[in-house]
Parts: sequence; C-alpha cells; structure tokens
Amino acid sequence: MRSILAATLLALALGVSPALAKQGGCLKYGAAGAVAGHMVGSGHGVAGAAAGCALGLHERHKAEKQDAAPQQPANPQSQRQDAPAH
Repeated sequence: MRSILAATLLALALGVSPALAKQGGCLKYGAAGAVAGHMVGSGHGVAGAAAGCALGLHERHKAEKQDAAPQQPANPQSQRQDAPAH
C-alpha cells in the first residue's frame, strides 16, 4: 500500500509540476508512468510507460498550441471605439 501511494505521489509531482523551459513530452511522462506502473505490480510498467507517453505528447501539443496562438489583449473593451450616442 505504501509503494502505491509513493508511486502515485511521484507521478503527480512529475506530471503536475510546472516545467521551466518546455512541457514534458513522451520521455518525461513515460518514465514517470513506467515507475508508477512498476510499483503497482508485475507487467504494469510497460502499460504505465505507454499511458505516460500518450499523456506527455498530449500536454506537449497543448502547450505548443497555446504558445502559437496570438495573444489576446487583457481588456478587449478598452480597444473598442465607442459609437457616438444617438
């Protein structure tokens, strides 16, 4: 029971912590998933690595899409010209 809790906490710490340079990809999340799967039981390391890799790729694509999106102004109403009152 203690090993499952430790593996879960490790996976959460690696997956939730903000990356300073870039979001993690397949290697970072896959390694965390493999460790967590290994701690769960026999044969689960590969499944954990595959799931971690898929999650890592999803997070990487999400971060790249967010970085590529044009920046929206903080207050769009201040950019709008007010129409004269009738």
